[in-house]
This record gives sequence, C-alpha cells and structure tokens, in this order.
Amino acid sequence: MSSVQYYLIAGRGCRGEANSSSNYINVIGGFVGVEGTGFVVNGSAFYFNGFNAYWLMLVAANANATANATATANANATATATAPQRGEVTAALEQAAGHGLTLGRTWAFSDGGAWPLQYSPGSYNEAMFQGLDFVVSEAGKHGIYLILSLVNNYKDFGGRPQYVEWARDRGENVTSDDDFYRNEIVKGYYKNHVKTVVTRVNTISRVAYRDDPTILAWELINEPRCEDDLSGATLQGWIAEMGGYVKSIDRAHLVEIGMEGFYGASSQFRKQFNPNGLVFGTDFVPNNQVQGIDFATIHAYPGIWLSNWTNEEQLRYLRDWTQAHVEDSAALVKKPLLFTEFGKSLRDSGSGVPQRDALLEAAFDSIYGSAQNGGPLAGGLFWQLLTDGMDGLKDGYEIILSLNSSTSKIISNQSLRLWNLVGKHQAISTETRG
Repeated sequence: MSSVQYYLIAGRGCRGEANSSSNYINVIGGFVGVEGTGFVVNGSAFYFNGFNAYWLMLVAANANATANATATANANATATATAPQRGEVTAALEQAAGHGLTLGRTWAFSDGGAWPLQYSPGSYNEAMFQGLDFVVSEAGKHGIYLILSLVNNYKDFGGRPQYVEWARDRGENVTSDDDFYRNEIVKGYYKNHVKTVVTRVNTISRVAYRDDPTILAWELINEPRCEDDLSGATLQGWIAEMGGYVKSIDRAHLVEIGMEGFYGASSQFRKQFNPNGLVFGTDFVPNNQVQGIDFATIHAYPGIWLSNWTNEEQLRYLRDWTQAHVEDSAALVKKPLLFTEFGKSLRDSGSGVPQRDALLEAAFDSIYGSAQNGGPLAGGLFWQLLTDGMDGLKDGYEIILSLNSSTSKIISNQSLRLWNLVGKHQAISTETRG
C-alpha cells in the first residue's frame, strides 16, 4: 500500500454515445485511493462528473406529505416549495446516472426550523434521518457517490447561527456566529452531530454510514467563512480539530472542508483572484494542507461575484480562478482538487441558456484539461440538479436534464470524455501489471 490511502469508490463501465440514458453502467464497489494529487481506483486514475442536489433528504423525508421547504442556492436565492414525492429522488438519480454522472453532493444537516434533522443538540427527527437513509441507499443503487455536507455556514437550514443560538439559550456568552469555531460547547454540539451521522446505521441497507462505499466524502461545512478573524487562524484551528475528529471515528472515507477557494493572509500574491480582492478568514493553501483533509475544493459564481462584468469577462475570470487553484493544488497543497459548485443563474441580467452553457463548457474544459494532463483537478459538480415538475425548488440555476437538451448534451459529453480517460488509465495499468 506504500503511501496510498485507500477508500471505497465505484467501478464503472461505459459504452456507446454520451447522450443516451442506456449508455452508462454504474456500479459501486472497490476502494479509492488518494495518491499524490489524484484519485485512484485499483491503481488507476479516476475522475468525476457530478451534480449538487441539496434537497434530496428533505424531499425523501416528505414522501407522503405536503411540506414547505426553504430552498436556498448558494446564490442566496430563496423559494418556498411543496415537497415532491420520494419518487422524485429516484427520478433525479436515474437521470443523473443516465447522463454518466458519478458524484452527487447533498446536505446531511437541517438544524432546527420547520423541517429539522436535528431538533436541538442531540435530539433527532427519525423521519428525516430515514429520508437521508433512502438517499444514500438509492444513490448506491444507481452507482452514484455522495459528498455529505455536515453543517451550513449560513442560516439556511440552521447552520452556524442555529448552533450559536442553541449555546446562547444555554447561557453561553456567545456574541457572534463565528463563535461557532471557538466556543467549546458549540464545538461539542457539532462533534456530536458528526458522530451521530457518521455512525448512523441505514434503516434500508442496514449498513453503517461509515462503512458504506456510496459515501465518497464528508464535508465539514458548506462554504466556511470567519470574518471576525481575517488572519485565518481561527478557521485553521477549527479545520485541524474537526478534520482530525472525523478521521478518529471513520478512517474509511475521505474528508474535505467545503471551501469556496478564497485566498488569505499566507497568499498575498493570490488575493488578486478573490472576487474584488475580498477576504473571508479562509486561506485556500494552508487550510487544505491540514493533515486530516484529503482533497481541496473550489466554488465559482462569477455571475454573483462579478455581476457588473460582461459574460465574456466572467468566463475569463472563471478560467483564471480555476487555473490558479490547479497550480496551487499541484505545487503547494499537493492534493487532488474538485470543483464542487459552479453555475450561472438564468435570472441574471443578460443571461440565458446559451450563457449558462458557455459557463459549463468553460468549467468542464478546465477540468478535462487538468485531468488529461495529469493535473489535480479531477472533477466538477454543477449547481443544481432538479427533475421536471419541481417548480417550487427552482432558483434560477436549476438544470433539468430531460428538458434542457443543449445543457444535457454538454454534461453527457463531459461524462464520456472523462470516462474515456479512466479507460485509458485502466488499460495502461493492465498492461503494466501484465
């Protein structure tokens, strides 16, 4: 095994053209390793084309009831929706698998509020947990890996503000949402949630989450920021503590932070790539160098970050942003990189399907270019996947594969060319062993 860390992943097969739902055979099984700046499966490189669908647990838990769910994209666009039937989860995963998508990212949290997973610290909604069980089980059946995010940076679905409020209600002297990273009581609440989710035994598959190969990685927090301490020290300490904690109870799975990729104090020469030069108490390089973190992540929403720029300028920024992180992941972080969120809202001024397709193609080309040349960027997940009829969850970023033909073709073609790279590596590996 040498220096390779082994984790569970899928073995995959593909045949034919990229735009037919019958072309992909997705099977969960085997182990994945992080070797240098790449993901490996059975000694061969592996790449991911994927999607975000934060809503999976919420919808699955309300299979037979009508419920109001707050649907929030990272664009901070909010909509109230009537939760579809559980079959919508199955339909979304079927369509994703049919387009060669191999990785999904979703929430394993909903703290307080109207539809909680966690009512209060340590008190859980079993019906909601069974919804998550269904998501994990169903993803496995369709050969789709999951990144499960464990808490939100924002107030949507509770997040850091809810944890801090719980501590304040107990009498703790907490004055800022950033006390989430500092207060020992709050950190204890978070660790308890991590342990509860990671050690959960799925009521459908009867497999503990920490033993389930369907889960590719645990994400510590969606888009962490700590604006009380722009030096980055507070968040750096929290990442080291919590990354180590997850590893102490689950050595089988990968761990990532959930970062957007903003540079900080240690990377003065890279701050130019932050939108408008802003800093948020994060620091891409040292944050991801933490020993308990297995791979780095970035997000990109140039339509929000740089809303006064033209579409062409936003595409140029996206390419530069991505390339900077590819270079730093290879030379400094020395770990794989995933592009875990990117998208363009159809509600943006001057934006439509052609502009969205252009952004997807730019992101996919950066990913493929890195993968083709042995670089660290090994995959990407667009925001966000919906199915037909889920109008209440639309946020402007929705991609409905059965309706958006041009977008679906771009996504399928990316799946195919990444799979072709996997096939080449497997052939080389087989020849070497032979």
